[in-house]
Amino acid sequence: MTLALPAAEAARELVEPVLREAVARLDPLTARVARYHFGWADSDDRPCAGGGKALRPTLAVLSGRAAGADVERCLPAAAAVELVHAFSLLHDDVMDDDPVRRHRPAAWTVFGRSHALLCGNALLTLAGELLLEQETPGCAAAARALNEAALSLMAGQALDLEFQGRDDVTREECLRMSRCKTASLLACACSIGVTAAGGPASLAGSLAAFGAEAGLAFQLADDLLGIWGSTEATGKPVLADLRTRKKSLPVVAALTGPTAAGRRLAELLARPEPLAESDLHDAARLVEEAGGRAWAEAETGRRLDAATRHLDEADLPADVRAEFLHLARFIATRDH
Repeated sequence: MTLALPAAEAARELVEPVLREAVARLDPLTARVARYHFGWADSDDRPCAGGGKALRPTLAVLSGRAAGADVERCLPAAAAVELVHAFSLLHDDVMDDDPVRRHRPAAWTVFGRSHALLCGNALLTLAGELLLEQETPGCAAAARALNEAALSLMAGQALDLEFQGRDDVTREECLRMSRCKTASLLACACSIGVTAAGGPASLAGSLAAFGAEAGLAFQLADDLLGIWGSTEATGKPVLADLRTRKKSLPVVAALTGPTAAGRRLAELLARPEPLAESDLHDAARLVEEAGGRAWAEAETGRRLDAATRHLDEADLPADVRAEFLHLARFIATRDH
């Protein structure tokens, strides 16, 4: 399923100039890494067409519209959320040794780990700067909310790293990690437009709750793609998460269930030597046999239902509600 929403295309067109202007403030080398990471340039800094789904900026713009704000007023907040997301991806790829991002070499493989990390740090700093320079009470509050989301994201990444050395991770722990690492920033994106515009706290709270549940659905869908997604769709090697023995939600669900397949999976993943291709396919089959895939698919639906209930509680225009719902369904059913 593609993100075929007028809101997404409009948000990308409106937010990208703000992002480019922010990146242009950086030193030349860091700006070059950022342009490559955003998909605006190739490894030789020649302009090219690319970029991500613009999901978080779209949510931020919709959030502002939910509060009745002019779209232009929402753009710094939308750009700031995307800068934090870009920071997290740069650091994620380095920490996970992921060589591919969006169908091409990850930034760290082109410019080196240190430059990729420095670029991520710079983008995180720019995010706060974009909001604080607006000098309004709403944008100051939005900067605080975004900072809290970034700290939560880092806490989630720390848990993710800790899980790599453990064989006793519980499903509840994995869900908590996903709430921090993924859902916190989506919750912020869904509410930051309201906050920046000085809208009602009750509306911001309902949209944040919607985003938190949608964020868990997003992570569940991402974890399913990490095992069963195609390289053509995801831009990453097939069985990528099993290759790195990542404690993703379907894997943890399989490992913690009382099944023979789960026990065999644990033995396979505990082997000290690198897993062969045949081992990876066996592992994917065992995750499915142990019920990990079915649980993750059902949990995705449950989280989407919970997100919808929170949206029903919110007092917002019908067209904005419909676009939020469309985005939530995309999150739960996407193929990349």
